[in-house]
Amino acid sequence: MRMLLLGAGRQGKAVLHDLIHSPDVQSVTCAEVDLPALKTYLAAIKAEKVEPVALDASDPKALRALMARGFDVAIDMLPRQFIRNIGQAAVDCRLHLVNTYYDHDLRDLADAAEEASVSLLPEMGMDPGIDLVLCGEAVRRLDQVTRLVSYGGGFPEPPAIDNPLKYKITWTWEGVLNSYVRDAVIVQDGRETSVPGSEIFSDRFTHTVNVPDLGELEAFPNGNAAAYAHKLGIADTVRVSGRYALRWPGHCRLWHALKQLGFLDETPVPGLPGNVTPRQFMVKHLEPRLQYKDSERDIDLIRVEAEGLRNSRRVQLVMQVLDYRDMATGLTAMSRTVGFPAAIAARMIADGTIRRRGLLSPTADVPYQPFIDELRARNITVTEQETATE
Repeated sequence: MRMLLLGAGRQGKAVLHDLIHSPDVQSVTCAEVDLPALKTYLAAIKAEKVEPVALDASDPKALRALMARGFDVAIDMLPRQFIRNIGQAAVDCRLHLVNTYYDHDLRDLADAAEEASVSLLPEMGMDPGIDLVLCGEAVRRLDQVTRLVSYGGGFPEPPAIDNPLKYKITWTWEGVLNSYVRDAVIVQDGRETSVPGSEIFSDRFTHTVNVPDLGELEAFPNGNAAAYAHKLGIADTVRVSGRYALRWPGHCRLWHALKQLGFLDETPVPGLPGNVTPRQFMVKHLEPRLQYKDSERDIDLIRVEAEGLRNSRRVQLVMQVLDYRDMATGLTAMSRTVGFPAAIAARMIADGTIRRRGLLSPTADVPYQPFIDELRARNITVTEQETATE
């Protein structure tokens, strides 16, 4: 296999690690805007089968020239603003593409991708990603689904908590703050309920979850659960559904207060030089204060709870992944659970395990058992619990 990796940031390094250690991957071309930094990193990890190249992803001509070099699959780990350019270039160059972002920016490429015999597989990270594979399997195991709730979160293990937020950064802080102002949709009593971004941390929409081996965590709405209910074909039967992010207790109330005070506003503060906005201040002020030390570990948790009927009996399914930073490689749990699924899916497309073309979804197009077997080979374990509730 000849792979193209676009971006070697926090999560991209996990993709690179996985591809380097995959015997069926012959070569990896890794593209980054900062070529000297990439070369230094590759030399440090002795990545002999990796070719580093410079790339400005905002340049469509440069993207197409690179993607036309005859790769089997491209894996996009660049910032979100490049998704559309990369997706269009992949279709134009007839190159299969995997990324870890939501599919919004690629939906209108579905027909063109199918006509070009190209697989576009977005949402193939942690959340979205692993959670969607688990949701798809849970739905397939039930005749009728009445409740489907998924949780995903990355946070420091207790010894690493040293700030009032009880949180540290394992992806872009800008991205975290984006998710803290995003609207959500949940399903309550069979009806879709819109949750404004200003209210996702309010007591009305948050709740606690007790997770074995971790204890109590807070959950707040994160994304559009109703859209996935339709995608999974359960919109007519599901009574309760939600997609939630997880944090340690106290995080939600603190952020709700900060948001009410305007700390995530994007209007410049009168009287301050340089048109600085409260949000810009929060990015620059907090980012250096929320970094992990080399000796500290993060935790990633993915949990899917499904309830419904099978053979007229009520059944509850719980599927869960609990992962910690790998101190031997230095890869965080977040980078492992985001990067490894993308690399696994790319190899599945390249070897023909995933054959469908067009715009794909982890809910239906990633085979469950082969996927969790690949995760297990990387010491990421999916646990399953099934209970008859009647």
